[in-house]
Parts: sequence; structure tokens; C-alpha cells
Amino acid sequence: MSEKRNFIVTSDAAGQRLDRFLASQLPDLSRSRIAELIDEGHVRVNGARAKRAHHVVAGEGIDITLLPRPALEAVPEEIPLDILYEDDDLLVVNKPAGMTVHAGAGASRGTLVNALLHRFQKLSAVGGPLRPGIVHRLDKDTSGALVVARNDAAHRHLAGQFQKRTVEKTYVALVHGRLKRDTGTIDLPVGRDPVRRTRMTTRRRAGREARTDWKVLARLESFTLVLVRIHTGRTHQIRVHFSALGHPVVGDTLYGAPRQVRVPRNAAAPAPLGRNFLHAARISFEHPRTGKRITLAAPLPPELRQFARELSRAFGVKEDLLAAVVDAGQGTL
Repeated sequence: MSEKRNFIVTSDAAGQRLDRFLASQLPDLSRSRIAELIDEGHVRVNGARAKRAHHVVAGEGIDITLLPRPALEAVPEEIPLDILYEDDDLLVVNKPAGMTVHAGAGASRGTLVNALLHRFQKLSAVGGPLRPGIVHRLDKDTSGALVVARNDAAHRHLAGQFQKRTVEKTYVALVHGRLKRDTGTIDLPVGRDPVRRTRMTTRRRAGREARTDWKVLARLESFTLVLVRIHTGRTHQIRVHFSALGHPVVGDTLYGAPRQVRVPRNAAAPAPLGRNFLHAARISFEHPRTGKRITLAAPLPPELRQFARELSRAFGVKEDLLAAVVDAGQGTL
């Protein structure tokens, strides 16, 4: 059932963003659900639709229709997939940036699971009805290699490898600033930020153990291209670890990266990336049926190649970062 609520903006609330104003008036409703209701047109300001970023004005009348969130479900959708490897037990997908792995927070369309169900119909059921086949995840704005189980036996075997930390996951990242050393390890614990719940933090004692090894591939003025291997799979691990060092991943505005990179005054800056410069370049694991070690590399997406070229040109470098990036999937730590 729906419920309608009405508010008049007071002078002390004037100037707030619409979504934040409604969050303060409706503490039992999550901010993500408020954002969805605004985007779907269920919020009216003086009778007209408005955007989340609308700054409320004293005296404005705000009407919101509270609707229950639709039940999540995993349904097949015809979405292209880049398959790196496939057999009867598993497959490895090169996930694009911008695609979530499975349904969540009210969104159940356009996910990797939707695409997988259309292509393969049947996948492992171990992860539940919303996560068929999903053994591990990548952030929405991270691209690269991701393993999917096609049956329950393969799923359990692969999950056991992740739990024992025998799966090798190698990433390529471009970070702000020049890392002085050529190699290093970050072993700061990672936990949920108590204030900004969409973020993780290394500043909580209750954080979980996390280890990230890195090696410099190339340096370009105030940027460093690194090869990264994670030994634990904490949420946002690479992003929060490098941010904690003062070297956020390029494009990662959630953890402090600027939207536009800085280049010399007379140079043409690359367009804002619109995603994180973070790519799961390689994954290595034991095949659940044969026991054979499988190592697969995911080609770097065109948008990251282009960004690397343009950034190098901006600093007058003829042999750009791309040379190091192309071979990154074969690198070792």
C-alpha cells in the first residue's frame, strides 16, 4: 500500500538538498529508497517533479508518495558478455565498468546475473536466487576478470579456494601522486565508515584484516600506475587502502579523487573518466574438477587505454603509460 506525506520547508531547513531534507524528515526510510522515489517521480516540489540535488526553499511544499520497494528478482536479459573462458563447470567473464554483479538496493535490471541467466539459463544455486553462479564480486565501477560457477559442486570448490586465499587476484590501478618506493604492502584493517555508510574506512579498530601488495609499473609526473595483488577480499579494499596512503585511485571520487585530473596549463586534459581506473587484469585458480591451475588475463578496456594515452600526451610523454598497461595482465608480484 502507498502512503502520502506532506512537508513545508522551514527557514532553518532552507538550502538543503531535497534528498537530504527528506532523509531528515523520514528517518525510517533509507537514503537509497528516498533517491529512488525522487528519480521515479514520486516526489513533488510545489506540484512539480524535482531532482535530488534541488535545494529546498523556505515555504516550498513537498509531497512524497511512499511506495513499497518492488521485490528483487533475477531475470534473464539479453546483455552482451565478454567471456574469457568457459566449460561445463565454470566461466570467467570480463565484466565492464558500470555493471553491478547482482541485484541489490532495489535495482534488479542490467546486472551481470541478468546477462548470465539469458546466456546460460542454469547456474549454481549455492549463492541463492538473487546471486546464481556468483562466487565473488567486483565493484560496479571496476572492470575485469570474474569467476562464475555453473554448478553447485564447482561453486563450493571455488568458494573454498577464496576462503583459503589460494585464488590469485591481480589488478591494474592508476593512482594520484608519485609512490616513492617501487613495491610495498598495505595491511590496514578495513571496516564500514560509521558516518558515510557507502564508504569503507581504515580508521576503525573493529575493521577486518586486509592486505594489499603493490608494484610500480610506471610513473608519470603526479600519477603512478601500479600492479596490485590482494590477499583478502574486503569491500572497496584497493580503493580505500590507496586512499588511506593519500593516493586515491583516479576517477574514484568517493575516496577523494578529483573529477578532473590536473595537467600542465597549456595541455589538453583527458575528459573525466566517469569510472575508477581500476581493472581486475588477471585471476588464477585451481579448476574444481581437474585440479589444473588456470590463469586468465582480461584485456584492458578501451576507455582506460584511451585515458592513459591522453594523460601521457598531456605531459609530453611519447612512450605513454599504455606500454606498461598492455602487459600488466602478465605481470607478477
